[in-house]
Amino acid sequence: MAYRCAYQVLNVYWEIAHPQSHGALVVLWHEGRLLLVQNSYVPFRSLPGGAVRKGEAARDAAVRELREEVGIEAHADQLVPVIDLTHDWYGKKDHVEIFSLELAALPIITVDNREVIHAAFVTPAEAKTLPLFPPIRLAIERREAAARHEAAVAAPPPADPSRAR
Repeated sequence: MAYRCAYQVLNVYWEIAHPQSHGALVVLWHEGRLLLVQNSYVPFRSLPGGAVRKGEAARDAAVRELREEVGIEAHADQLVPVIDLTHDWYGKKDHVEIFSLELAALPIITVDNREVIHAAFVTPAEAKTLPLFPPIRLAIERREAAARHEAAVAAPPPADPSRAR
């Protein structure tokens, strides 16, 4: 309840003051599925992540937030940047950086049941049916486009019918 109230107060502040914010999120992938979290104070699904502190690098913030929100340890050099954009969000200019991390094994996820109330791996198709923080949809679409491109490059060229004998 405290998180929801604080978030509503922040929304009012953002609409009045139009501040700038900087957040770092991590899309964790395991066998083609991504980890989505449900925060207690918003109606949409998100990724593990949060605010970048003053003087903190976005990758370091992402690693910290992974540990705090879902109990996963990672190193900043493991994170691959996939999104870096600034958009309007509830009256503020929100600079969002999303990093990707491929996991070889399914991790044990621990949530605090205060800020994060649920976390689960879902397919990209399942994710796109849910209410999502907008940059997440873009990250999924970019991954799908990259996979289509790789498949097209790897496919053998079509047979040339003029060479058939």
